[in-house]
Amino acid sequence: MNETLRILESGLLDLSIAGYVAVVLVLTHITIVAVTIYLHRCQAHRSVDLHPGVAHFFRFWLWLTTGMRTIEWVAIHRKHHAHTETEEDPHSPHQAGIWKVLLEGAELYRDEAKDQETLDKYGHGTPDDWMERNVYARFETGGIVLMGVLALALFGVLGMTVWAIQMMWIPLWAAGVINGLGHYLGYRNFESADGSTNLTPLGVLIGGEEMHNNHHAFPSSAKFSQRWYEFDIGWFYLRILSALGLAKIKRVAPSPTVDPAKTTIDFETVKAVVIARMHVMRTYARSVTVPVLKAELERVDDGTRALLKRAKGALIRDESRMDAQSKARRDRALSANERLHTVYEYRRRLQELFASRRVTQEQLVQSLQAWCASAEQTGIQALEDFASHLRGYRLKTD
Repeated sequence: MNETLRILESGLLDLSIAGYVAVVLVLTHITIVAVTIYLHRCQAHRSVDLHPGVAHFFRFWLWLTTGMRTIEWVAIHRKHHAHTETEEDPHSPHQAGIWKVLLEGAELYRDEAKDQETLDKYGHGTPDDWMERNVYARFETGGIVLMGVLALALFGVLGMTVWAIQMMWIPLWAAGVINGLGHYLGYRNFESADGSTNLTPLGVLIGGEEMHNNHHAFPSSAKFSQRWYEFDIGWFYLRILSALGLAKIKRVAPSPTVDPAKTTIDFETVKAVVIARMHVMRTYARSVTVPVLKAELERVDDGTRALLKRAKGALIRDESRMDAQSKARRDRALSANERLHTVYEYRRRLQELFASRRVTQEQLVQSLQAWCASAEQTGIQALEDFASHLRGYRLKTD
C-alpha cells in the first residue's frame, strides 16, 4: 500500500528537482525543434525534405504536446507571409497590438484555424493520410490527454506541472514571443517590407526562430542565421539529419560574391543581384547611404545637420514601413541636400528594377547596365564604387 502511494505521489521515475528541470527542458526543446524543422521549414516553406519516419515522429509529438494539426499551422503561417502587417495578417502586432499578440497569440491562432477558407487556400500539400484523418484530426485533444496521463504515471503529482509547462510552451514562445516581439522589438539585418526583427543572434531557446527578420528576408531558406555571429540550432540539427540521410536540404538563402575581374553585366549578374536583393540593399545602405550622410553632416550648417540626423532612419527604411511623419522628415532632408537626394533616387530606381515584372532577360540586363553606367557618372564616389562592385556580382556555387 505504501509503495502504491509512493508511486502515485512520485511516479515511476521518482526524480530529483534537478531531474524534473532537465526533463522539462528536454521535452519542451523537442517540441520547439518539431515546430521549426517540421512545421516551419519542411511543411510551410518546403526548404527541406524529411525522412518519412522523422516527419511522422514530429507530427505525432506535436499531437501529444500541442494538439496542433499540420494543415492549420502551415495555412496560418503561409497567410501571415502573404499578408504580413496588413489587416489580413492573422497575428500582426502592428494591427492587433503588441500586448494582444504577446498575451493572446494562441487565441488568435485558434480563431484563424476555424476559418475553412484559410485552410483551403493556404494548407495545400500537408499530410492527408489515414492517421491524419482518423487520429490527429478526429481526436485533436486526444494527444494532450494522453501526454497528461503519461506525465502523471512517470512523474507523479509533479508530472502535472511538467505537463502544464509543455502545454504553455508553444503558446508562450511561438504564438506570443515570435509572432509578437519578433515583429516589434530587436535588430534587423535586412530592410524587408515588414516589421520583422531578430530577437537575438543566438537561436537556441526557440530553435533558431529568434532570427525572424532573416527568415522574412529569405522565407524559403532552411537556414535562418545570416551573419557570422548568429547561431541557428535548427540548422545545426538539420545538418546532422542530412549527414545521417534523414533530411534533404533543398534551399538556403543566396550568398552573393563579387568577382573583381568581372566587369561586364550579363544575365548572371542580374540573376545574382535580383535573387540576393536583400543583401544588395543592405550593402547599398552601409556603403553608400550612410557614408554619404556622414560626409554631408560634416559640411552642412547646423540647421541642416539637425535635419539630416533626424532623417537617418527614414533614408534607409523601406517605404512600406514608414509612417507619414517619417516620410515628411525624409522628404525635407532630401530637399535640403542634393547629394543625398541623388543617392536616395538611385536606391529607389534599383528597387524598381527588383520589382520589374513581365520583362525579358535582355531587358533586365539592359536596365542594370543603364543603372550602373548612370551611377558611375554621378560624381559621388561611394555610389560609383557600389556600381562598379555591382558589375562583379555572382552567386556562390559552393
